[in-house]
Amino acid sequence: MRTGVIAKKVGMTRLFQEDGRHVPVTVLALEDCQVVSHRTADTDGYFAVQLGAGEAKQKNVAKPQREHFGKAGVGLKKRVAEFRVENEEGLVPVGSLISAEHFIAGQKVDITGHTQGKGFAGAMKRWGFGGLRATHGVSISHRSHGSTGNRQDPGRVFKGKKMAGHMGDRQRTQMNLEVVRTDAERGLLFIKGSVPGSKNGWLLVRDAIKLPMPADVPFPGAVRDTASPANDAPAAEEEVKVTDPATEVPSQAEEAAAENGGATDAPAADEKKED
Repeated sequence: MRTGVIAKKVGMTRLFQEDGRHVPVTVLALEDCQVVSHRTADTDGYFAVQLGAGEAKQKNVAKPQREHFGKAGVGLKKRVAEFRVENEEGLVPVGSLISAEHFIAGQKVDITGHTQGKGFAGAMKRWGFGGLRATHGVSISHRSHGSTGNRQDPGRVFKGKKMAGHMGDRQRTQMNLEVVRTDAERGLLFIKGSVPGSKNGWLLVRDAIKLPMPADVPFPGAVRDTASPANDAPAAEEEVKVTDPATEVPSQAEEAAAENGGATDAPAADEKKED
């Protein structure tokens, strides 16, 4: 049982396979998906990894949350979520950046998000009612849902009655979706088919719970390498100095002058070449 990731829905496109088939995919981006804290059995009664993703402005983050992020040594996050793990072995170190290689091609995942909101909708659109008669006998009530109550007893409308109201914007989980491809450099996941939510919406991606997890997935997770190339800067500068033509020209001129007895006149060299 591993931790999941927080991803942002970018949009849909298609990928071409080696045999020429094209697969419709949804592109998910991991925007600085970082471990913020742990939940342990000693302090919380269970094991979990708390992740944060996105970059939030300071004015939009409450002071307790700012202190929580500061204690972990991470930046301000837009979205925070917890992922349960089985034991202490599934905890990823605090401050680690989760890579897109956390999932592998061909793996099945469960994706949770909020569906697209449709606003206020009538009973026919919201629940698929057939409506009333479209001919005579119905007075401007063709698309109404009809009566909703009962007799004098109980004399009320039961909770959960299918009526007009807010449609969409519900948390839904799409299960057993296939990971077609991953891009670790750009932090992208390509998921076959559609996923709940609108563009730029946050999603929770987990290993499929109804199917066995592949044996070659990284455990407890794939961490992105955050090593700074600053340590390699002196070596790079030395290489530039060695291969820089501006530094090679004087040394060649000095060698030519030594061979010609100190004469470095350009016309003489041209005459020598002509001979």
